[in-house]
Amino acid sequence: MSKIEEVSGLVIKGKAKLIAAAVQEALDEGNEATAVLDAMIEAMGVVGERFKNNEIFVPEMLIAARAMKKGVEVLKPHLSGGSAGVAGKMIIGTVAGDLHDIGKNLVAMMIESAGFEVIDLGVDVPADKFVEAVRENPDVKVVGLSALLTTTMPAMKETVKILNEQDFRGNIKIMVGGAPISPEFAEEIGADAYTADAASAAQKAKELAA
Repeated sequence: MSKIEEVSGLVIKGKAKLIAAAVQEALDEGNEATAVLDAMIEAMGVVGERFKNNEIFVPEMLIAARAMKKGVEVLKPHLSGGSAGVAGKMIIGTVAGDLHDIGKNLVAMMIESAGFEVIDLGVDVPADKFVEAVRENPDVKVVGLSALLTTTMPAMKETVKILNEQDFRGNIKIMVGGAPISPEFAEEIGADAYTADAASAAQKAKELAA
């Protein structure tokens, strides 16, 4: 088994303690950092699929994402520009009035694992803060909004409306999610995409940024 295969296996099993050494060994063997990263991203794709098929659950997915993060830390200095944002940059946040962050954090971890640089604005984020973040990061490709309460759905609608009115709207894609959100609601408020869970969100972000 090659070192790269070993790294993939450690991500899938969520072996955070062992992964840094394995990644370093893969690099020492002469593997390109990007090849190692690709293998880890692919491994997280496998984890995401298993999660979607209910073969594993949130704790296992978090453990795998944590292992991935540890592996990426070793790779970062070897990747061009020292950044792991190979797929692009994404801004994420929970909309104004909503203090839920577990779902958002899981989505952020999965999206990072898919090769994005994630700018997490946190919870209870007013619309103008999203706008400001896009202006400060003109290379952002995707903006993700999360709402976990039916009472904060109007805030999501308002945020999308304000983002849609900006001159940079053509350069970004808006992705929404959260327990009360549906594909119909996403379409109605003018968002580009809706995803039901963190694994699908990572997949969708890749499609939208391509």
